[in-house]
Amino acid sequence: MNDEDGQYFYHPLENIEETEVFYEAIGREHLTKSVSAERPYTYWTIELYDQKNGIRGGGGLGVLAADTRRVADQMSVPFVLITPFYPSESHQMLRDRTVYEQQVKADYHKFGFKFVDKVNIKTKHGLCHLDVIEKKFNTTRIIAVTEPNFGELYSNTSGSDHRLYQEVSLGFGGYAALKLIGLKPAIIHLNEVATFFAALARLDELASNGMDFYEAVVYTRKHTLYTNHTLVQAAEAEFSYSQFEEFVFPNLKSLAVKKWLSDKFTNEKIRLSSVTIEIAELRSGVSKLHARVANYHDIAGNKVKFKAITNGVDMNKWMLPSLYAFYQEIGLVNQFGMPSSNYTELLPSFDSDTIRKFKKEGREKLNGILKNRPDQNNNILKFSKDDFIFTFKRRFADYKRPDLPFSDPVRLRNILESRDAHYIITGRVHTGDQNMLHKLYALLSEVDHDDYLRTHVHYLSDYDEDLAYGLSCGSNTVINIPIVGLEACGTSWMKDVANLGILISTHDGGVADASVNSYLNVSGSDESEELDMLYQRMEESIAIWENDYDLEYNVQRQLENFLPIVSGARMMKDYLDYLFPK
Repeated sequence: MNDEDGQYFYHPLENIEETEVFYEAIGREHLTKSVSAERPYTYWTIELYDQKNGIRGGGGLGVLAADTRRVADQMSVPFVLITPFYPSESHQMLRDRTVYEQQVKADYHKFGFKFVDKVNIKTKHGLCHLDVIEKKFNTTRIIAVTEPNFGELYSNTSGSDHRLYQEVSLGFGGYAALKLIGLKPAIIHLNEVATFFAALARLDELASNGMDFYEAVVYTRKHTLYTNHTLVQAAEAEFSYSQFEEFVFPNLKSLAVKKWLSDKFTNEKIRLSSVTIEIAELRSGVSKLHARVANYHDIAGNKVKFKAITNGVDMNKWMLPSLYAFYQEIGLVNQFGMPSSNYTELLPSFDSDTIRKFKKEGREKLNGILKNRPDQNNNILKFSKDDFIFTFKRRFADYKRPDLPFSDPVRLRNILESRDAHYIITGRVHTGDQNMLHKLYALLSEVDHDDYLRTHVHYLSDYDEDLAYGLSCGSNTVINIPIVGLEACGTSWMKDVANLGILISTHDGGVADASVNSYLNVSGSDESEELDMLYQRMEESIAIWENDYDLEYNVQRQLENFLPIVSGARMMKDYLDYLFPK
């Protein structure tokens, strides 16, 4: 639904009490004809970050995939997630203020996955044999393809032969795995362009089995959803025609499909985003702002429109258990994590005593996680309930500006000293990002040269789900300051808001789904003004936690504006409404 400005907004949400009522609310009659255990919703992702199930991803894309599968399971949606299983996982450790990669062997047998059988994909030089493994849950399952030389996630450069091999293995190998198990996709949901080859495999199957080629294209397009997570098409990797001759074309049976794909090349190069746009009629962005401003064009040069479906998180996974139980006890959310229709009327339940009680429990949870997570000085951290903690926890990328608060170390020190506060930084540096490795080294060197900062600024290496969870539960204030216009959504901050933390942020990504008055906004005409505003907001957040009325007001305001946005159940409902309209 659109308002007069063409921006998407949320409808009031139903207070759904039981699974049957939920399916009625989204059109069960249509849904059951389209999605079933035999014809599930299939979700394809090159990355999955699900430590409980033994698969470690690299960041937000994988965390989102895991949350989506868990939420689908809670909502009894027939759902299959297809992903590679990487036999080697990367851990980032710190030595002398320098990050280095440590590879650890991964074994799917330890986490309940079962070997199903083998499938083959073809290359110019012969067959590649892939193991198909599977793990079943309630109404969902994970299917993965793997082989001993598959390598780690995001190995080599984005346009390399090995990366293309991994992506082709997921698409053609994963589609063959579905057929092996006896499943047919009701919908193919492509989580970013690396999964394009799943839709191509389906198109090739239809065309090679006798369906008219143009009918096969129409059918595939109408049953394929492409979710884009990046803002600029030029940032996508390109592959050459010769690479496709080696890894892609040998897997195509239909000459018509090969001709169709060959025609998508320009100057012997192809960008996967362009061809993914061609094969998917349904397209979604991951926040309202992203859907409006993403700069993507089809092969004819026409601007591509995206449906706004903002990412959400699995609240049951990321919230302090006692706090999530309180949400349900007072009727703020139902058993799926969907906000009730009258949730705003229930927000006064979050008085200052309640907020502080849950933060005290969260602090204990954080301390338990920190027992085995020393900081850059090899110190084991333990915080009392009265300690004040700022956190910056997200991928260590330039546009997210992890080093911005350290632009004026004297002012930062004065802010921390005013409350004897601590500042925790954690986040993975993208493999090979020399610029950010240098910035991290410089930041830690700056901290080390200041006696106060050295004991109050902590960098925690090897950022993972446990750290993300503990810091969301146990910190006071989270800092999220991407350069405006570069963040598609971001979900790390959502976990903090759900856990009653105060949000300091620029108005970008999913944060921009709500107004600038919903949180402590950082803005300015240039970075200098933004920095000054950031420091003011840090001082303000300290004052908020010192005043019961201000604490209640700010926490309740954030929940009022962001609870429907944060909810993973809301995200899944939005996808189902889009895919299976009433």
